[in-house]
Amino acid sequence: MKAIILAAGEGTRLRPYTLDRPKCLVEVDGRSLLDRQLDVLATEAVNPVILIGGYRAEMLERPGVTIRLNPGYAVTNMLWTLFCAEDDLEGDVLLCYGDIVYSSEILQAILKSKADIAVTIDLEWESYWRARNEDPLDDAETLKLAADGRILEIGQKPKSLDEIEGQYMGLMKFSPRGLELLKKTFHDAKSFGSLRGKPLEKAYMTDMLQAMIDLNYRLDAVLVHGGWVEVDTVSDLNSDVTKSRLDSISESRIA
Repeated sequence: MKAIILAAGEGTRLRPYTLDRPKCLVEVDGRSLLDRQLDVLATEAVNPVILIGGYRAEMLERPGVTIRLNPGYAVTNMLWTLFCAEDDLEGDVLLCYGDIVYSSEILQAILKSKADIAVTIDLEWESYWRARNEDPLDDAETLKLAADGRILEIGQKPKSLDEIEGQYMGLMKFSPRGLELLKKTFHDAKSFGSLRGKPLEKAYMTDMLQAMIDLNYRLDAVLVHGGWVEVDTVSDLNSDVTKSRLDSISESRIA
């Protein structure tokens, strides 16, 4: 199983901590998000690992890790970053955001999924969002599920908590067939000139996932209950909830 980690971002909301390093290299208790995620991937012998860098990409180098580059990182978004490594989108691929850390149990759950496109969804997102934001709707996205686990909607701006049945984490898995659909959707949008009304260069991964749903491609949720961390802001970086969740992840990995 190949892992591709999106690690090109500047992390402007984490300044000043990202003035001298990529977002994924900010540290909690002396250890970076990236190195913590690599530790988890190693528990299931996930390799090769490919990092797609941009901002301060030279700092991403690690033994046994391949670096790809998004030279336009300053003016593009995650989807464009991913397709800077299009030649690597073959076989079975685990796609990960660089600013998250998740437990070995979550990794095992998504690796076991037989779906062509599997997306981890946290059902216990609300308590975590309330710990991070005064209003849990801040920075949350819509998520609607069918009874059979199919994702019906993802990544829109919610008006109420009723529109959020779980939260997207930024961890997904594609089979070879899933990658075919991903690449077809990307290149069709490139020919058309936009993806869901956005220039491809500015599109998020959730824009791509929703576009695939709109085309009636099946995306399956891998349901989890906590056990992960996202560090997106200075408040996240310094919060007790981030430290406690990362401690729990480390303890479960060692156990």
